[in-house]
Amino acid sequence: MSVTTTAPGRPTIVLVHGAFAESSSWNGVIAGLLADGYPVLALANPLRGVAGDADYLRGVLTDIEGDVVLVGHSYGGMVITNGGTGNPNVKALVYICGFAPDVGETAAELSGRYEGGTLGETLAVVKLPDGGTDLYIRQDRYHRQFAADSTVEEAAIMAATQRPITEAALMEPSGEPAWRSIPSWFLFGSEDKNIPAAAHRFMAERAGSRRTVELTGSHTVAIPEAAAAVDIIREAARG
Repeated sequence: MSVTTTAPGRPTIVLVHGAFAESSSWNGVIAGLLADGYPVLALANPLRGVAGDADYLRGVLTDIEGDVVLVGHSYGGMVITNGGTGNPNVKALVYICGFAPDVGETAAELSGRYEGGTLGETLAVVKLPDGGTDLYIRQDRYHRQFAADSTVEEAAIMAATQRPITEAALMEPSGEPAWRSIPSWFLFGSEDKNIPAAAHRFMAERAGSRRTVELTGSHTVAIPEAAAAVDIIREAARG
């Protein structure tokens, strides 16, 4: 039995959130895709490490019947880049303000490669029993850093419900990228303070993006611009 419903002639859209967010960050996009008749699953990304998170995604994909479009936001891009590799059912990749790494690259290195990123100075560190660390964005910095084009009230809820990522996940090298063999599309915000726009442009060009959309907005530009995100996902789904 498939984990999602199926629709004749339409791939399942699997949405993978990144760090400092959770699955409800896709709500506007989900509403648009469901209205178009697409089966949708918003994955609960573990945010524990690139290889393990990619394995989790692969496990979920085995229970989805038919073709799939993978959509990754932020660190979710690391996960779809690794989790989609070698899966013949994955027909397209969509990066929404997301990392599209090559072999050996890390999220931390990619976000710091170009000027404009200010994430590091906004982070709060929580020590874990295993000796590792979880990272959160400080709630008093969340709106400006992460979601500047959402309202103060919306950003406050997002800050309170954010899910942390391990520091190790941001430092873990990527494996063979799915974008080498699977078509990709990119959408990002010009004012992204987590992953500078220059990094997005570089990754999109390197991956041979079928279409790249740059909007005026933050790292979560797909929340106020959900229609634009739905449009590019729809295009990827149609091939």
